[in-house]
Amino acid sequence: LLMNAFITQGLVLVVALILGLFLFDDFTDFVSLFQWRDWNILIWGVSIGVVVVLYDLLLMKIFPSSYFDDGGINERIFRHLPFLKMFLLTLTVAVCEEILFRGVIQHHTNVWIASLIFAVVHYRYLFNPFLFVNVTLLSFLIGLVYEHTSNLYVTITAHFLIDFLLGIYIKLQYRKNMNNVL
Repeated sequence: LLMNAFITQGLVLVVALILGLFLFDDFTDFVSLFQWRDWNILIWGVSIGVVVVLYDLLLMKIFPSSYFDDGGINERIFRHLPFLKMFLLTLTVAVCEEILFRGVIQHHTNVWIASLIFAVVHYRYLFNPFLFVNVTLLSFLIGLVYEHTSNLYVTITAHFLIDFLLGIYIKLQYRKNMNNVL
C-alpha cells in the first residue's frame, strides 16, 4: 500500500511535468511559483493547515465514524508507519499534488476546475458524499490560498501539515484502540 502511494505520486509528478512542458512558456515561469522567502508560508500555510486539522478533529467528534470511512485505506497506511516515513510520504504527496493541481492545472485554468479534478482524483472519496464534499471544499480552500499568495510553498505547507498531522492522529488513535482491546 505504501509503495502504491509513492508510485501514484510519481505518476502525479510525471503528469505535472508533461503538462508543464506544454503549458509554461519556459522553466523560469514555473520556478517563479516557488517563493522561499515569503512570510505567507507561515501566515497562510501553517495557519490554514492547523485550522483545517482542528476543524477535521471537531467534525470527528460530532459525526459518526462512518462519515469518515474511506475503506480503511488511511488507517492501513498510517497505523504502523514510522514517523519519519510518514513525514516523507506526506511531504511527497503535498509536493506532487500541489505542483499538479495548483502549479499546473489551477495556474492555467481556475480554482474551480483544479478543485473538482483534485476531488475526483481522490477516487476513494467519491462514494462517500461527506468525504467527497469535504475534500472538494478543502481543495477549494487551498486553491483560494494559492490565488491569494501565488506561492506553491504556501499550499505545499498547508497540504503537508494537514496530511501529516492527521496521519499522526490516525496512528495514535489506532494505538489507543489497540491498547483498549488488550
